[in-house]
Amino acid sequence: MNFEFDNENAENTLTKKTSRRQVVITGAIAGLTTAFGLPLLAEKADAQSSWKANDIKVLNNALYYEHQAIWAYGFAAGKLTNTDVGKAVLALALRNQDDHKKHRDVLAGAVSSLGGKPVKAEPQYDVSSYIKKGEGNVDSDVNIAKLALALEIDAAIAYTLEVAKLKTPKFMTVGASIGTTESAHAAAIRATFRALGVNIEIVPAAFVSVANRDAWVLKV
Repeated sequence: MNFEFDNENAENTLTKKTSRRQVVITGAIAGLTTAFGLPLLAEKADAQSSWKANDIKVLNNALYYEHQAIWAYGFAAGKLTNTDVGKAVLALALRNQDDHKKHRDVLAGAVSSLGGKPVKAEPQYDVSSYIKKGEGNVDSDVNIAKLALALEIDAAIAYTLEVAKLKTPKFMTVGASIGTTESAHAAAIRATFRALGVNIEIVPAAFVSVANRDAWVLKV
């Protein structure tokens, strides 16, 4: 009997068995990946879509009010007188309006970067609720400034509340920065009143919030 060991045939057989085993194992792993991976990927995609939709909504809400502020300053500017008071209010209004335009551009860019459609500016906005509450008017330079103050205060409060709803850290930072600027606008308007001889505190409270809103606005 011939007991010679055929190394070459044995190696070939072992290689074929190993290859088949690898195919089976690889197939099993692929099957598990398909079974467990796709639902996870789908959940991740759904979650991502959800937070994007959330941030688009919050950012578009903020963009709406930036459009409103830009319109309000432009509308009021045409009603200011050529007196010293009117000129002082106009100069401040134009500076504030320029900031709002920058805010508008940043917010519109943020919405677009998330795949959303930035809300468009409307031809005009309704500020009658402020006038009815005696928080400003368009019948005099002083009252126009008071109206601008009320709008800026509400913008600052809105940013404080809305920023917390954002899911994207960089947009939270942007929103917080804009909200801070709105508070600065309010303080600048109150400083203008102070410079014109009205005895008021420029920063009347430690916070800008719903709870102390009345400390900031000036009634007609």
